[in-house]
Amino acid sequence: MVGIAPICLAALASAQASGVSPHPGEAGGAGLAIRCAKALVCPLDPSQVQVMDNVRILIRDGLIEAIGPARDITVPRGFDSIDVGQGWVMPGMIDLHSHIGGGGINDGVYQTNPGLSVRPTVVPGNARLRLALSAGVSTILFIPGSATNMGGIGLLLRTAPERYEEMVLLDPGSLKIAQADNPKRWGYGMARIMLNWQIRDTVRRGLAYARRWQAFEEREGPRPERMVHLDIFRALLAGTPISVHTQVHQVVLSTLRILVEEAGLNTFIDHGTFDGYLAAAKAEELGVPAILGPRSVSWKNRGRGIDHDGRFMGVAAEYQRRGHSMIGFNTDAPVVPQEELVVQAAMGARYGFDDSEAGTVRGVTIIPAKVVGIAESRGSIEVGKEADLVVVDGHPADPRNAVRLVFVGGRRVVDAEEERLW
Repeated sequence: MVGIAPICLAALASAQASGVSPHPGEAGGAGLAIRCAKALVCPLDPSQVQVMDNVRILIRDGLIEAIGPARDITVPRGFDSIDVGQGWVMPGMIDLHSHIGGGGINDGVYQTNPGLSVRPTVVPGNARLRLALSAGVSTILFIPGSATNMGGIGLLLRTAPERYEEMVLLDPGSLKIAQADNPKRWGYGMARIMLNWQIRDTVRRGLAYARRWQAFEEREGPRPERMVHLDIFRALLAGTPISVHTQVHQVVLSTLRILVEEAGLNTFIDHGTFDGYLAAAKAEELGVPAILGPRSVSWKNRGRGIDHDGRFMGVAAEYQRRGHSMIGFNTDAPVVPQEELVVQAAMGARYGFDDSEAGTVRGVTIIPAKVVGIAESRGSIEVGKEADLVVVDGHPADPRNAVRLVFVGGRRVVDAEEERLW
């Protein structure tokens, strides 16, 4: 592992004399320059350059102003400057399946609960969020549990702020739907056919309600009666995604058929494990991303109709092998600790996922950013985007490497030299 190069005493003295902070980026000033050995820039188009060597990044007012070869970029006068030596810089990581934003909800009173929201359960600055931030996870989709078919509304949260209003990036962030085994335990026990009927029925009623509001807003119909429990469908009609707890081939196919082919809703596979990868080609055809985890492998399990002759098969690798292109990773934290998000990507590579085009890093940065609609502002190191950056010793999907620094909006929020939490 390679440590962060120390800032020389002469540079510190010069910074102090000029009024610049001796701890670059700590105060979140107007300008910061970061020099690194390697930057994992992760643009959305995988054919574009994903990795750059010997790089300088300029940050002004929390946004990336420039990135390129260090020799070609001059540090503007008055900027703080930091050289991380042989360290690598990557975008802040994003997890689209997390329960650590606070107390959470997992209400089992009704089988579908589209009107519930995790809003009142958020606990800003809680210990799990701070630990996640120390590991470079800057954004999470905080969602309800899977006790019922529709658990409710999730929020896309930033992990760094300690005020609710500053944490929330998207509200709603998604509608949580769960299929198969978990909600089967509800009430007197539901078979999959009943669960699918409930999803169809609620979605049809919700979209009819949303379209009445759409007609009213376009002055083509009367004002509908307000039905708070169906309001989320107005956001779904406008493109807010549905995150679906779905796994096993037959169940993933039901997800694709009911929510995408029949309802036309923006949907992503959440979990997608066991032999869910058998539906990968269909998901790719429909443009449905797969955010995989926390199980990284599929194994012999005849009770679910799965038999690999005793072999362990990498879930991400099998999606990839079948042509799926939008693959990300999740933890279902705290099922797998939130700070181990990048370990999920590492497990994907360990079990066959091809990382030659930086797929492990893309799967925890730009892919999830695109899935929830924030790729214009986050998820990659590109000019104009928020400067949510993580400095690591080396390749982040190598568990031997560690996070050294974390910047959120260009402000240094984690320094492992001062306090190591992870």
